[in-house]
Amino acid sequence: MDPTTLWMTALLALLPISELRGAIPYAVLRGMGILPAALLGTAINALVPFLAYLFLSTIHKLLYKATWYKKLFDRFVEKARIKVHAQVEKYGYWGLLAFVAIPLPMTGAWTGTLGAWVLGMEWKKASLAIVAGVIVAGIVVSLLVTLLGPAANTVFFKAFK
Repeated sequence: MDPTTLWMTALLALLPISELRGAIPYAVLRGMGILPAALLGTAINALVPFLAYLFLSTIHKLLYKATWYKKLFDRFVEKARIKVHAQVEKYGYWGLLAFVAIPLPMTGAWTGTLGAWVLGMEWKKASLAIVAGVIVAGIVVSLLVTLLGPAANTVFFKAFK
C-alpha cells in the first residue's frame, strides 16, 4: 500500500472539514480496499474527541488570551452551539451520537465535540457518544462509496482523483 495514501487518508480523517467524508473516498480512489479505508479512517477520526478535549483543556486556555484567536474561536463556537443545541437538548447523548453519525458538512466529530464541550456535557459520556457516531458515519460513508463506486468522487469531493 502506498505510504502517501495512508498518510493522506489519516490526515483527511483528522481534519475538521473532510473527516470520514473525505478520508474514505480518497483512500478508495487511490486504490485502497474499502475495508482498510473504512477501518483506518474511522480509527483516526475516533481520536478526535480525545484530541479536542485535550486541546480545549490546555492550549485553548493560553491561546484564548489572544484577540485574534478569541474572535475566531468564539465565531466557530457559536456556529457549533447553534448546530448541536437542539438535538442535544431534546435527545441528550443519543442526539450527539446521531449528530456525529450524519456524514454532512459541519456534522462530524469536531463539531460534535466542540458542541458537547460548549454545552457542558460530561466528557467521558460525550466522547463515547461521539466515537459511536464516528463508527456509524464510517459505515454510512463506506456503504455510499461501495454503492456509488467512482461516482462517490462527485458526491463527496472533487479535489482528489
